[in-house]
Amino acid sequence: MEICRFLAVNGVVSHISDAPPVTTFLESHPGAYTTTRTHNNASTLLFWDRHLLRLEDSVRILSLTHQNTNALSLSPVHSLLNISMANLLPIVLDKRRDGEELAITALLSTNLENLDENEGFCGNLGSKVLGVSVHIGFYVPPLFGERDNGARLALVGQGRDLAAAKYSDWVRIRKPLERFRPPSVTELLLSNDGDRILEGCVTNFFVVCRKESDEVRIHESRSSHSLEVQTAPISDSVLPGVLQKLVIEVCTKIGIPLREVAPSWSEHETWEEAFITNSLRVMQHVEKIQVPRSWRLMQEAKIWKEIIWKEKHFEECPGRITAIIQ
Repeated sequence: MEICRFLAVNGVVSHISDAPPVTTFLESHPGAYTTTRTHNNASTLLFWDRHLLRLEDSVRILSLTHQNTNALSLSPVHSLLNISMANLLPIVLDKRRDGEELAITALLSTNLENLDENEGFCGNLGSKVLGVSVHIGFYVPPLFGERDNGARLALVGQGRDLAAAKYSDWVRIRKPLERFRPPSVTELLLSNDGDRILEGCVTNFFVVCRKESDEVRIHESRSSHSLEVQTAPISDSVLPGVLQKLVIEVCTKIGIPLREVAPSWSEHETWEEAFITNSLRVMQHVEKIQVPRSWRLMQEAKIWKEIIWKEKHFEECPGRITAIIQ
């Protein structure tokens, strides 16, 4: 059997013939994690420094939930990550085929209850306290701009708890939402009220909408100056995505208006474009969004077939603003 997944734990490469799928691995190993991929035939690792910073932030946030307020020093983590990557990459690259990228997940497994109250992460990090794992699989990214590569979204679930941290328990927690996924849908959206859309289960969500302002003249209604990008702010309990932050930085740099506010379905008639971001897909335009006609009745449904849906289709796939940001 051809090996397509690889795993190293605390710098030691697993000797099993094939590592488990990354979702299975995350479900069975609680902790903070981050996922990125390579680019340009595995020649470049995307935004690795930013991912390490978010991994550190996630560990600190998780430690606070266990009432551990000591300062955390994660320098041993960096060392183990570097060793794991150095040991894994030659093996993985030898198996990689042309056109494949590497999907890389770094997981910091912690048993925070076992930390000495005076130790934090600065003392002896034995295996019962800390495990650093690197999981690598192959990934073929979809071509940006191909209409058929658009995302199809459905609004089905409540916003997540502890959204500021990227932690592996979320893989298990979100599983019940799968029963509401219509067959053609590629990502599930979250909302606390059925109107304001927070994010996707594994993506951040953006819309490009018309500004509703008396200052915007009718003949300018589709110009870049009359449009703005909207995405839910971190303060709304949204995961601080690495790509989400990059999109905000790009919009600021090139002068595209952006407002950090949760896009409201009640205003979907003003939406001209939509896209999602995460570290594997990077940016993906949205082809269709569907939401329940009744948020209350959806809470009572058991499967997607019991839900009556409303739909929003986007004519331009991808839209002009989406393509500029990309």
